[in-house]
Amino acid sequence: MWKNLLFRFLDAGIRTGRLTVTLADGTRRPFGDPATGPDVAITLRDADLPRKLVMNLELATCEAYMDERLLIDGDDLRGLLTLALSNRLRRDGMEWQRPLAALRRALRRVAQWNPVGRAQDNVAHHYDLSGALYDLFLDSDRQYSCAYWPRPGMTLEQAQEAKKHHIARKLLLRPDLRVLDIGCGWGGMALTLARDYGLRVTGVTLSREQHQIATARVRDAGLEDRVDIRLQDYRQLDQQFDRVVSVGMFEHVGTPHYREYFRHVHDFLAPDGVALIHTIGRASPPGTTNDFIRKYIFPGGYVPALSETMAAVERQELFATDIEIWRLHYAETLKVWHDRFMANIDAARALYDDRFCRMWRLYLLASELTFRLSTQVVFQIQIARRQDAVPLTRDYLLPAESHPTAQAAQ
Repeated sequence: MWKNLLFRFLDAGIRTGRLTVTLADGTRRPFGDPATGPDVAITLRDADLPRKLVMNLELATCEAYMDERLLIDGDDLRGLLTLALSNRLRRDGMEWQRPLAALRRALRRVAQWNPVGRAQDNVAHHYDLSGALYDLFLDSDRQYSCAYWPRPGMTLEQAQEAKKHHIARKLLLRPDLRVLDIGCGWGGMALTLARDYGLRVTGVTLSREQHQIATARVRDAGLEDRVDIRLQDYRQLDQQFDRVVSVGMFEHVGTPHYREYFRHVHDFLAPDGVALIHTIGRASPPGTTNDFIRKYIFPGGYVPALSETMAAVERQELFATDIEIWRLHYAETLKVWHDRFMANIDAARALYDDRFCRMWRLYLLASELTFRLSTQVVFQIQIARRQDAVPLTRDYLLPAESHPTAQAAQ
């Protein structure tokens, strides 16, 4: 029965490319047409895998790949993921799964409930992995968020620098402003703002590993009088700042906490303050988190729709003064990360086991292709408490993407 249900779904679902499936009992079936897209062949080594795929296609496929119960000819993981995304093979694509998909949507607020304490546990799951792992694929500044690629031929290091300075221009900086960096990571943005723009920065992170490394970086840079890195939940702060920046943290807030998050942003900002929120977003209606990502990569995480994000902003007496949507920038970033990770795969295996390496490769590739072939984008949302806190036109963003230290004093 399970084999027939799986074949029925693949018969209906594969319209671009061809997928050839060999089951554990030797049954071999092609689906689709290789003239229309990727031509991928897989072998299911687990006799129970058809049942698991029928019940939860995404999670079962990912776990089977991680455990080598699903083998891809030529290890063509990119081809398999491209085929799946091109055909929109989704967990609710089978009619018998739709009630389960509806239940996931109904329970998404429970899955994203991130109060103080639980939020730190969820952060530790990902960000307290060995710092040596991130050295294998990130740039030298450890920017673990979307780079900005305004020109062809840029290196990852150049694109990450461009990202930081693009954000800095949106913050309309001048020396000695007080800045809060919510989710400061390994301290790269805080160090840039202090060193290149003369600001006083308070950074908060829930990751012990990140806090330790960021604190050491501040000390080594001789910026302890300008940068204060704290191991603290942003909700425990009770201060005002001239500027607030948050890069790649909002994805961990969770929909039940959106109004709470923006209430804190409002309260953190001085009356003429400006905030810049940089987050992955979806160019589609609100949804749910992929089961593989939720279970193995970012527990408690969620990629927001602009509609649900702005509904929370509107209720906190805040003005959205600028919204920019980056398309494909993160796809290019993730491709470089994946290629660097694979070039250092032996070093990754020395840190973790083969299963972890397959999981991490799957995460990086699936994320890249979701930005290329699905609806994920990046939102940069500029927010202020007053309408006139920023210029009335975007001309201040027009200078070429170059080192803007001189512009910071303007």
